[in-house]
Amino acid sequence: MSRPCSDVSEIRQGRTSADAPTDASTQGCRSEGDRKPAQWIDLGVIRYEPALQIQRKLHAQRVAGEIPDTLLLLEHPSVITLGKAFHPEHLLYAQEFYAQQGIELYPTDRGGDVTCHNPGQLVGYPIFDVSQHGRDLHKFLRDLEETLIRTLATFGIEAHREAGYTGAWVGNAKIAAIGVKVTKWVSMHGFALNVNNDLRLFQTIVPCGIADRPVTSIQQILGHTVPIEIVKQSIVQAFEEVFALRFTIGYTAVGHGG
Repeated sequence: MSRPCSDVSEIRQGRTSADAPTDASTQGCRSEGDRKPAQWIDLGVIRYEPALQIQRKLHAQRVAGEIPDTLLLLEHPSVITLGKAFHPEHLLYAQEFYAQQGIELYPTDRGGDVTCHNPGQLVGYPIFDVSQHGRDLHKFLRDLEETLIRTLATFGIEAHREAGYTGAWVGNAKIAAIGVKVTKWVSMHGFALNVNNDLRLFQTIVPCGIADRPVTSIQQILGHTVPIEIVKQSIVQAFEEVFALRFTIGYTAVGHGG
């Protein structure tokens, strides 16, 4: 079985969810005064490459201590990203097929294999100083999972961790993927939560190299769409609880083409 795309690029053989459970019982109980200031930025719908350039700029600023922890929330037009552990056979069609369908293929430096993004999927890129959140890359992944699980619970969806994998799962189906990179203890990349997106795009790849598990979405589970703006607010609140942050709305002066 191939390595899941939900991984940290610096870890060759990272432990899975079952190996390093997070102590969720103590999270979200900190007083308001214990929470660190942070900002979240809504980039709307933005192509993958300009979003990556924004990440890199903010990463450098976070390493330099010029900005607080920063969470980018956004949607991507249809794109398939190829992680550092990408297996070419996990693209099920020739590259020409994807070009004809208007689907971008983008090699990237996050951990893991292949995944896809399209409108209606909420993507989050936490540019966080991991040294201020336990200085433990495995704990950081578990905390991202906990954030997604709490977010889904606000919509009445019971999600869980799945032994041997990373991300958030409902039943045997994956609803959210995680793939990050941590350099100088500051993270890039992040998670992709299926909200209202067209899941047929996943049928053109082997998502995260996992051939025997389906994917699902909030819309598919609930039987109706959910405004993605509401999901954004829920995930910001969950990040505040799990990572002991106090968010304000930030902005970026970096121009981008949608």
